[in-house]
Amino acid sequence: MKENKQPIFKSIFGSSWNKLPIVMQKHYANRPYSNDVVTVKGKMDIEFNWFGKLCAPLFRIFGTLIPYQGKNIETTVHYKSSKIDNSFSFDRILHFPNKKPFYLKSKIVPIKGKKVIEYMGFGFGLCMNYKYEDNLVKLTYLGYIIKVFDLNIPVPLSFLIGKGYAEERAISNNSFKMFVTITHPLWGRVYKYRGQFNIIKQVNRVN
Repeated sequence: MKENKQPIFKSIFGSSWNKLPIVMQKHYANRPYSNDVVTVKGKMDIEFNWFGKLCAPLFRIFGTLIPYQGKNIETTVHYKSSKIDNSFSFDRILHFPNKKPFYLKSKIVPIKGKKVIEYMGFGFGLCMNYKYEDNLVKLTYLGYIIKVFDLNIPVPLSFLIGKGYAEERAISNNSFKMFVTITHPLWGRVYKYRGQFNIIKQVNRVN
């Protein structure tokens, strides 16, 4: 195993890392090549418009987005490192009324500088830029890709489903709010979800 005591996101945020609120440093504390886990728990509101409703079955099939709408949905997210690489995984569990728990997984891999790719189901990925600005962690859309073997091939999906944007804001030393939206110039705000989370468990230095 490679020895590295620096968090995965420290190099992504660069000089802004030390300016991050305490909750964000906890949120992104996972080290590469480790078994580090940070668990957060909270509630989410998920909404989509008419076009998002048409796409919802595809969200579920391809494991890209939450395919259900709802308010105050109890949600747990485990942020996990891997012993074999420098990835940062999201294991999400959402509890919708009268449904089985819904699981959604994705994995962030740093590319270069502040750029990352979030890989979802069937090799689909979203390229994003991370930065800390105006007291917000901002995730800016850079394009969609599909991974074929070791190649990240750009795919022109933004003209169909729109461009994504996300932000996170510290509420206290242990809680934060987050907001994600996908907006299309013709279809409008296709997809939106927001939530507030508390960090309930942090297991670091586990090798």
